[in-house]
Amino acid sequence: MSSLSATLNLLRPSLAPPPPSLRFCDVRNSASSYCTSRRLALFHLGSALPQSQLLVAKASELLRGERNTLEAAPVANLAQAGTAITKENALEWVKNDKRRMLHVVYRVGDLNKTIKFYTECLGMKLLRRRDIPEEQYSNAFLGYGPEDSNFVVELTYNYGVDKYNIGTGFGHFGIDVEDVSKSVELIKAKGGKVTREPGPAKGGSTIIAFVEDPDGYTFELLERGPSPEPLCQVMLRVGDLDRAIKFYKKAFGMELLRKRDYPEYKYTYALMGYGPEDKNPVLELTYNYGITDYDKGNGYAQIAIGTDDVYKSAEAIKLYGGKIVLEPGPLPGINTKITACLDPDGWKSVFVDNVDFMKELE
Repeated sequence: MSSLSATLNLLRPSLAPPPPSLRFCDVRNSASSYCTSRRLALFHLGSALPQSQLLVAKASELLRGERNTLEAAPVANLAQAGTAITKENALEWVKNDKRRMLHVVYRVGDLNKTIKFYTECLGMKLLRRRDIPEEQYSNAFLGYGPEDSNFVVELTYNYGVDKYNIGTGFGHFGIDVEDVSKSVELIKAKGGKVTREPGPAKGGSTIIAFVEDPDGYTFELLERGPSPEPLCQVMLRVGDLDRAIKFYKKAFGMELLRKRDYPEYKYTYALMGYGPEDKNPVLELTYNYGITDYDKGNGYAQIAIGTDDVYKSAEAIKLYGGKIVLEPGPLPGINTKITACLDPDGWKSVFVDNVDFMKELE
Protein backbone atom coordinates (compact mmCIF):
# COMPACT_ATOMS: atom_id res chain seq x y z
CA MET A 1 0.00 0.00 0.00
CA SER A 2 1.33 3.44 -0.92
CA SER A 3 1.72 6.08 1.78
CA LEU A 4 -1.10 8.07 0.15
CA SER A 5 -3.49 5.12 0.40
CA ALA A 6 -2.51 4.71 4.04
CA THR A 7 -3.16 8.38 4.66
CA LEU A 8 -6.59 8.14 3.13
CA ASN A 9 -7.36 5.01 5.12
CA LEU A 10 -6.67 6.98 8.28
CA LEU A 11 -9.59 9.21 7.34
CA ARG A 12 -11.94 6.23 7.25
CA PRO A 13 -13.84 4.79 10.20
CA SER A 14 -12.74 1.19 9.68
CA LEU A 15 -10.08 -1.06 8.19
CA ALA A 16 -12.17 -1.86 5.14
CA PRO A 17 -10.23 -1.51 1.85
CA PRO A 18 -10.27 2.02 0.45
CA PRO A 19 -13.02 2.70 -2.08
CA PRO A 20 -12.13 2.49 -5.79
CA SER A 21 -11.33 6.09 -6.53
CA LEU A 22 -9.21 6.54 -3.40
CA ARG A 23 -6.66 3.90 -4.30
CA PHE A 24 -3.39 4.94 -5.86
CA CYS A 25 -1.67 2.95 -8.62
CA ASP A 26 0.81 0.34 -7.47
CA VAL A 27 4.22 1.91 -6.88
CA ARG A 28 5.68 -0.54 -9.38
CA ASN A 29 3.81 1.19 -12.20
CA SER A 30 5.69 3.51 -14.53
CA ALA A 31 5.64 7.30 -14.36
CA SER A 32 3.08 7.29 -17.16
CA SER A 33 0.79 5.17 -15.02
CA TYR A 34 1.02 7.79 -12.30
CA CYS A 35 0.08 10.40 -14.88
CA THR A 36 -2.94 8.29 -15.80
CA SER A 37 -4.24 8.38 -12.25
CA ARG A 38 -2.67 11.61 -11.07
CA ARG A 39 -5.97 13.02 -9.79
CA LEU A 40 -6.72 10.17 -7.40
CA ALA A 41 -5.85 12.25 -4.40
CA LEU A 42 -5.87 15.67 -6.00
CA PHE A 43 -9.50 15.74 -7.00
CA HIS A 44 -10.79 12.36 -5.90
CA LEU A 45 -9.95 12.99 -2.28
CA GLY A 46 -13.50 12.50 -1.18
CA SER A 47 -15.07 11.58 -4.52
CA ALA A 48 -16.22 8.11 -3.52
CA LEU A 49 -17.43 8.41 0.06
CA PRO A 50 -20.00 10.45 1.93
CA GLN A 51 -18.30 13.48 3.38
CA SER A 52 -19.14 12.43 6.92
CA GLN A 53 -17.13 9.23 6.51
CA LEU A 54 -14.16 10.99 5.01
CA LEU A 55 -13.81 13.29 7.98
CA VAL A 56 -13.64 10.60 10.63
CA ALA A 57 -10.14 10.86 12.04
CA LYS A 58 -10.26 7.77 14.23
CA ALA A 59 -7.96 5.05 12.78
CA SER A 60 -7.39 1.48 13.88
CA GLU A 61 -4.68 0.78 16.39
CA LEU A 62 -3.20 -1.57 13.81
CA LEU A 63 -2.30 1.47 11.72
CA ARG A 64 -0.77 3.44 14.57
CA GLY A 65 2.78 2.93 13.34
CA GLU A 66 1.94 4.07 9.83
CA ARG A 67 -0.02 7.03 11.17
CA ASN A 68 2.87 8.29 13.25
CA THR A 69 5.15 8.17 10.23
CA LEU A 70 2.62 9.88 7.97
CA GLU A 71 1.80 12.62 10.42
CA ALA A 72 5.44 13.52 10.81
CA ALA A 73 5.85 14.31 7.12
CA PRO A 74 3.57 17.38 6.94
CA VAL A 75 5.28 18.83 10.00
CA ALA A 76 8.63 18.49 8.31
CA ASN A 77 7.23 20.02 5.13
CA LEU A 78 5.86 23.00 7.03
CA ALA A 79 9.09 23.51 8.89
CA GLN A 80 11.09 23.32 5.66
CA ALA A 81 8.77 25.77 3.92
CA GLY A 82 8.95 28.23 6.81
CA THR A 83 5.32 29.20 6.46
CA ALA A 84 4.54 30.62 9.90
CA ILE A 85 2.31 33.63 9.24
CA THR A 86 0.17 35.78 11.49
CA LYS A 87 -3.21 37.37 10.98
CA GLU A 88 -1.43 40.66 10.43
CA ASN A 89 0.23 39.50 7.20
CA ALA A 90 -1.93 36.51 6.23
CA LEU A 91 -4.72 38.66 4.81
CA GLU A 92 -2.35 40.61 2.59
CA TRP A 93 -0.64 37.43 1.36
CA VAL A 94 -3.94 35.71 0.58
CA LYS A 95 -5.13 38.69 -1.46
CA ASN A 96 -1.91 38.71 -3.48
CA ASP A 97 -1.88 34.95 -4.07
CA LYS A 98 -2.61 33.98 -7.68
CA ARG A 99 -5.78 31.97 -7.22
CA ARG A 100 -8.49 30.73 -9.53
CA MET A 101 -11.18 28.07 -9.40
CA LEU A 102 -9.97 25.02 -11.34
CA HIS A 103 -12.53 22.22 -11.07
CA VAL A 104 -15.70 21.23 -9.32
CA VAL A 105 -15.82 17.51 -8.53
CA TYR A 106 -18.88 15.31 -8.06
CA ARG A 107 -20.07 11.73 -8.49
CA VAL A 108 -22.43 10.35 -11.13
CA GLY A 109 -24.13 7.00 -11.60
CA ASP A 110 -23.77 6.61 -15.39
CA LEU A 111 -20.79 8.37 -16.94
CA ASN A 112 -21.77 7.79 -20.57
CA LYS A 113 -25.29 9.07 -20.03
CA THR A 114 -24.04 12.16 -18.19
CA ILE A 115 -21.40 12.96 -20.83
CA LYS A 116 -24.05 12.68 -23.53
CA PHE A 117 -26.33 15.09 -21.67
CA TYR A 118 -23.58 17.63 -21.00
CA THR A 119 -22.27 17.64 -24.57
CA GLU A 120 -25.58 17.47 -26.44
CA CYS A 121 -27.80 19.52 -24.12
CA LEU A 122 -25.45 21.88 -22.31
CA GLY A 123 -22.92 22.38 -25.10
CA MET A 124 -19.86 21.30 -23.10
CA LYS A 125 -16.84 19.63 -24.65
CA LEU A 126 -15.38 16.37 -23.40
CA LEU A 127 -11.83 17.43 -22.54
CA ARG A 128 -10.48 14.17 -21.13
CA ARG A 129 -11.75 10.79 -20.05
CA ARG A 130 -10.08 7.96 -18.16
CA ASP A 131 -11.12 4.45 -17.28
CA ILE A 132 -9.01 2.84 -14.56
CA PRO A 133 -10.35 -0.73 -14.17
CA GLU A 134 -7.67 -1.71 -11.67
CA GLU A 135 -8.93 1.10 -9.46
CA GLN A 136 -12.62 0.41 -10.22
CA TYR A 137 -13.48 3.91 -11.36
CA SER A 138 -13.75 6.16 -14.40
CA ASN A 139 -13.77 9.92 -14.66
CA ALA A 140 -14.22 12.65 -17.22
CA PHE A 141 -13.43 16.35 -17.48
CA LEU A 142 -15.88 18.55 -19.37
CA GLY A 143 -16.17 22.26 -19.92
CA TYR A 144 -16.25 25.15 -22.35
CA GLY A 145 -12.51 25.65 -22.69
CA PRO A 146 -9.12 24.12 -21.80
CA GLU A 147 -8.32 23.28 -18.20
CA ASP A 148 -5.33 25.60 -18.03
CA SER A 149 -7.60 28.63 -18.39
CA ASN A 150 -11.20 27.57 -17.75
CA PHE A 151 -13.29 26.29 -14.88
CA VAL A 152 -14.46 22.74 -15.65
CA VAL A 153 -16.40 19.85 -14.12
CA GLU A 154 -14.82 16.57 -13.11
CA LEU A 155 -17.27 13.66 -13.08
CA THR A 156 -16.45 10.48 -11.19
CA TYR A 157 -18.10 7.12 -11.74
CA ASN A 158 -17.32 4.41 -9.18
CA TYR A 159 -17.94 0.92 -10.51
CA GLY A 160 -21.22 -0.53 -9.29
CA VAL A 161 -22.55 2.70 -7.74
CA ASP A 162 -25.42 4.03 -9.85
CA LYS A 163 -27.02 6.50 -7.47
CA TYR A 164 -25.94 9.14 -4.97
CA ASN A 165 -27.71 11.29 -2.42
CA ILE A 166 -27.31 14.91 -3.49
CA GLY A 167 -28.62 16.16 -0.16
CA THR A 168 -30.20 19.50 0.65
CA GLY A 169 -27.04 21.61 0.96
CA PHE A 170 -25.90 21.60 -2.65
CA GLY A 171 -27.85 24.08 -4.74
CA HIS A 172 -26.95 24.21 -8.42
CA PHE A 173 -24.37 24.92 -11.09
CA GLY A 174 -24.83 28.02 -13.24
CA ILE A 175 -24.32 28.27 -17.01
CA ASP A 176 -24.42 31.43 -19.10
CA VAL A 177 -26.35 31.01 -22.37
CA GLU A 178 -27.33 33.50 -25.04
CA ASP A 179 -30.93 32.31 -25.35
CA VAL A 180 -32.50 30.46 -22.43
CA SER A 181 -35.68 29.54 -24.33
CA LYS A 182 -33.77 27.92 -27.18
CA SER A 183 -31.56 26.07 -24.71
CA VAL A 184 -34.61 24.74 -22.89
CA GLU A 185 -36.23 23.63 -26.16
CA LEU A 186 -33.08 21.69 -27.04
CA ILE A 187 -32.90 20.07 -23.62
CA LYS A 188 -36.55 19.02 -23.84
CA ALA A 189 -36.00 17.60 -27.33
CA LYS A 190 -33.15 15.50 -25.97
CA GLY A 191 -35.30 14.19 -23.14
CA GLY A 192 -33.89 16.44 -20.43
CA LYS A 193 -35.89 17.47 -17.37
CA VAL A 194 -36.88 21.13 -17.03
CA THR A 195 -37.84 22.05 -13.48
CA ARG A 196 -38.36 25.77 -14.03
CA GLU A 197 -39.50 27.21 -17.34
CA PRO A 198 -37.75 30.29 -18.76
CA GLY A 199 -38.72 33.56 -17.12
CA PRO A 200 -37.39 36.47 -15.06
CA ALA A 201 -35.55 35.63 -11.87
CA LYS A 202 -37.41 36.34 -8.64
CA GLY A 203 -36.79 39.95 -7.73
CA GLY A 204 -34.81 40.56 -10.94
CA SER A 205 -34.95 40.84 -14.72
CA THR A 206 -32.44 38.20 -15.86
CA ILE A 207 -34.16 35.40 -17.78
CA ILE A 208 -33.38 32.05 -16.19
CA ALA A 209 -34.48 28.41 -16.24
CA PHE A 210 -33.60 25.35 -14.21
CA VAL A 211 -32.87 21.89 -15.60
CA GLU A 212 -31.67 18.64 -14.08
CA ASP A 213 -28.99 16.30 -15.37
CA PRO A 214 -29.50 12.49 -15.31
CA ASP A 215 -28.34 12.28 -11.69
CA GLY A 216 -30.58 15.06 -10.44
CA TYR A 217 -27.94 17.82 -10.21
CA THR A 218 -29.57 21.16 -10.96
CA PHE A 219 -28.25 23.61 -13.55
CA GLU A 220 -29.42 27.20 -13.70
CA LEU A 221 -29.38 28.64 -17.21
CA LEU A 222 -28.82 32.42 -17.18
CA GLU A 223 -29.49 34.51 -20.28
CA ARG A 224 -26.43 36.67 -20.80
CA GLY A 225 -24.12 37.69 -23.61
CA PRO A 226 -21.14 35.59 -24.72
CA SER A 227 -18.91 34.78 -21.76
CA PRO A 228 -15.29 33.58 -21.45
CA GLU A 229 -16.50 31.37 -18.56
CA PRO A 230 -19.95 29.95 -19.41
CA LEU A 231 -19.69 27.56 -16.43
CA CYS A 232 -20.20 30.49 -14.12
CA GLN A 233 -21.50 29.39 -10.70
CA VAL A 234 -21.48 26.81 -7.98
CA MET A 235 -24.24 27.44 -5.44
CA LEU A 236 -23.98 26.05 -1.92
CA ARG A 237 -26.25 26.67 1.05
CA VAL A 238 -24.78 27.89 4.33
CA GLY A 239 -26.09 28.32 7.87
CA ASP A 240 -24.53 31.70 8.61
CA LEU A 241 -23.97 33.92 5.60
CA ASP A 242 -21.96 36.65 7.32
CA ARG A 243 -19.63 34.03 8.79
CA ALA A 244 -19.21 32.38 5.39
CA ILE A 245 -18.49 35.70 3.64
CA LYS A 246 -15.88 36.59 6.23
CA PHE A 247 -14.21 33.20 5.88
CA TYR A 248 -14.05 33.20 2.09
CA LYS A 249 -12.78 36.77 2.00
CA LYS A 250 -10.01 36.25 4.54
CA ALA A 251 -9.03 32.59 4.17
CA PHE A 252 -9.70 32.14 0.45
CA GLY A 253 -8.98 35.68 -0.72
CA MET A 254 -12.27 35.96 -2.60
CA GLU A 255 -14.05 39.23 -3.22
CA LEU A 256 -17.63 39.85 -2.20
CA LEU A 257 -19.07 40.69 -5.61
CA ARG A 258 -22.73 41.00 -4.67
CA LYS A 259 -25.02 40.43 -1.71
CA ARG A 260 -28.80 40.60 -1.90
CA ASP A 261 -31.56 39.97 0.58
CA TYR A 262 -35.05 38.87 -0.43
CA PRO A 263 -37.19 38.97 2.72
CA GLU A 264 -40.33 38.23 0.70
CA TYR A 265 -38.77 34.91 -0.31
CA LYS A 266 -36.91 34.44 2.99
CA TYR A 267 -33.40 34.08 1.68
CA THR A 268 -30.17 36.03 1.19
CA TYR A 269 -27.33 35.24 -1.18
CA ALA A 270 -23.77 36.42 -1.77
CA LEU A 271 -21.54 35.97 -4.81
CA MET A 272 -17.86 35.39 -4.03
CA GLY A 273 -15.04 35.07 -6.54
CA TYR A 274 -11.63 36.03 -7.86
CA GLY A 275 -12.76 38.64 -10.34
CA PRO A 276 -15.81 40.13 -12.08
CA GLU A 277 -18.63 37.61 -12.42
CA ASP A 278 -18.95 38.21 -16.16
CA LYS A 279 -15.42 36.87 -16.65
CA ASN A 280 -14.86 34.43 -13.79
CA PRO A 281 -16.70 31.58 -12.10
CA VAL A 282 -18.21 32.48 -8.75
CA LEU A 283 -19.26 30.75 -5.57
CA GLU A 284 -22.86 31.58 -4.74
CA LEU A 285 -23.58 31.21 -1.03
CA THR A 286 -27.24 31.11 -0.03
CA TYR A 287 -28.76 31.50 3.43
CA ASN A 288 -32.38 30.46 3.89
CA TYR A 289 -33.98 32.17 6.86
CA GLY A 290 -33.87 30.05 9.99
CA ILE A 291 -31.94 27.10 8.52
CA THR A 292 -28.49 26.62 10.00
CA ASP A 293 -27.59 23.10 8.89
CA TYR A 294 -27.99 20.99 5.75
CA ASP A 295 -27.59 17.40 4.62
CA LYS A 296 -24.60 17.43 2.27
CA GLY A 297 -25.32 13.97 0.88
CA ASN A 298 -22.58 12.00 -0.85
CA GLY A 299 -22.80 13.24 -4.44
CA TYR A 300 -21.12 16.64 -4.45
CA ALA A 301 -17.43 16.47 -3.47
CA GLN A 302 -15.41 19.70 -3.65
CA ILE A 303 -13.97 22.64 -5.54
CA ALA A 304 -10.28 22.77 -6.48
CA ILE A 305 -8.48 26.13 -6.33
CA GLY A 306 -5.03 27.04 -7.59
CA THR A 307 -2.51 28.69 -5.25
CA ASP A 308 1.14 29.74 -5.30
CA ASP A 309 1.82 28.18 -1.90
CA VAL A 310 -0.24 25.39 -0.33
CA TYR A 311 1.62 25.73 2.97
CA LYS A 312 0.74 29.39 3.45
CA SER A 313 -2.77 28.69 2.20
CA ALA A 314 -3.21 26.06 4.89
CA GLU A 315 -1.90 28.36 7.60
CA ALA A 316 -4.24 31.16 6.55
CA ILE A 317 -7.20 28.77 6.51
CA LYS A 318 -6.40 27.70 10.07
CA LEU A 319 -6.08 31.31 11.21
CA TYR A 320 -9.51 32.20 9.89
CA GLY A 321 -11.56 29.30 11.20
CA GLY A 322 -11.17 26.60 8.56
CA LYS A 323 -10.28 22.98 9.25
CA ILE A 324 -7.40 21.28 7.44
CA VAL A 325 -8.33 17.69 6.58
CA LEU A 326 -5.21 16.98 4.50
CA GLU A 327 -2.02 18.69 5.63
CA PRO A 328 -0.11 20.52 2.86
CA GLY A 329 2.64 18.66 1.05
CA PRO A 330 3.56 16.81 -2.15
CA LEU A 331 1.60 13.76 -3.22
CA PRO A 332 3.65 10.54 -3.32
CA GLY A 333 4.81 9.61 -6.79
CA ILE A 334 3.77 12.79 -8.61
CA ASN A 335 4.99 15.50 -6.18
CA THR A 336 2.03 17.78 -6.79
CA LYS A 337 1.59 19.84 -3.65
CA ILE A 338 -1.95 20.09 -2.29
CA THR A 339 -3.91 20.71 0.89
CA ALA A 340 -7.58 20.09 1.65
CA CYS A 341 -9.85 21.97 4.04
CA LEU A 342 -13.38 22.47 5.27
CA ASP A 343 -15.13 25.81 5.58
CA PRO A 344 -17.18 26.62 8.72
CA ASP A 345 -20.22 24.90 7.15
CA GLY A 346 -18.28 21.74 6.31
CA TRP A 347 -17.92 22.31 2.54
CA LYS A 348 -14.63 20.98 1.26
CA SER A 349 -12.06 22.62 -1.02
CA VAL A 350 -8.69 21.46 -2.30
CA PHE A 351 -5.84 23.91 -2.92
CA VAL A 352 -3.39 22.90 -5.65
CA ASP A 353 0.05 24.35 -6.36
CA ASN A 354 -0.18 26.42 -9.56
CA VAL A 355 3.18 25.41 -10.99
CA ASP A 356 2.62 21.74 -10.24
CA PHE A 357 -0.83 21.86 -11.79
CA MET A 358 0.48 23.31 -15.06
CA LYS A 359 3.20 20.67 -15.18
CA GLU A 360 0.58 17.96 -14.82
CA LEU A 361 -1.43 19.33 -17.72
CA GLU A 362 1.67 19.08 -19.89
